This record gives sequence, C-alpha cells and structure tokens, in this order.
Amino acid sequence: MARWGRADFQQLKRMQKKMEKLQNGDYEKFCEQAAKELAARLLAKVIRRTPVGIYDQPVNFTTKDGDVVSFTPNTGMMGGTLRRGWTAKTEGEALSGGNTNATAYAESLIVRKTGSTYEIEIINPVNYASYVEFGHRTANHAGWVKGRFMLTISENELDAQAPKILEKKLMKFLGGVFGGD
Repeated sequence: MARWGRADFQQLKRMQKKMEKLQNGDYEKFCEQAAKELAARLLAKVIRRTPVGIYDQPVNFTTKDGDVVSFTPNTGMMGGTLRRGWTAKTEGEALSGGNTNATAYAESLIVRKTGSTYEIEIINPVNYASYVEFGHRTANHAGWVKGRFMLTISENELDAQAPKILEKKLMKFLGGVFGGD
C-alpha cells in the first residue's frame, strides 16, 4: 500500500484565509488604487506637455510709411488655462486658477468597473483643448496649425510604462497579503 505523506493543515487554513482576504475586496481596492496612480501619472505627463499661452509679448509690424512699430498689448489675459484645465471640473474653474495638484485630482476621480476593466475618464473642459491637441484651421481658413498631441503622446508613453508600474505595485500588494503570518 502506498504512503501519502504528511500535510500541515494549519498552513492550508492560513493560506485559505489569505485567499479569502484577497477575494473579499482587497483586490478591488488594489485595482482602484492602481487605476488612480496611472491616472495621476498620465495627468503629470500631459500637464507638463500642455503649452501655456503668452499674451504679453511685444507685437512688431511695419506701417505703410515703412516704419517698424513695436508695442506690448495689455489684454489682461493670463496664460495657463488649458494646462489648469486638466485638473479642473469646469472651464470656469480652469480660468480662475483651479486645482493644480495632479495626484490629489486623480484621487478624486471616480473609477468605473466594466467587466474586468477599470476605467477613469480624464477630460479637459476648456473648449479649445481639442483644437490644440489635434490642430485646427487658421482664422482666415488659409492655413493649418499643427496639433500638439500632448494627451496622445502622454498616453502612448504611459502605455509603454504601465506594465512595469503595475507589476511592481502587484508584487508589493501580493507580498503584503502572502508575506509574513
């Protein structure tokens, strides 16, 4: 007759409790935190890439007489609305200064779970954001202003970095769950 060997059932029970802990919500919480961390990283990248309008630059032009005239317009406009828009809920909030902390803003975003996918929606509410992102015709319709693709480039960069970021975060998470008793 064959011998089956010995088994330490206490270790199996401890393993079962750890698996239950993992299944009962720690995993959901981990996924939401990971999604928010990736959103914060994306916001940091896109904010850095977003151009800031400069409204107090001198304007030079030549008159009919051939004289070169230079003046600095006082428009009262402040640059950075588009950049602040990434961490604002409304365009008015972006205009008035708004929140500039990408990490804090990402923490306030709602994570939506669709099947096994976790989603966070990042929107810039400034009305001309898509024109700066993708480009637009000039005012006289005679030319084209190239897009800056600040979000597109940032998304592509993050897509390349995400597996390493998530692997490191997952290893730390699993170490906490299955590490020491």
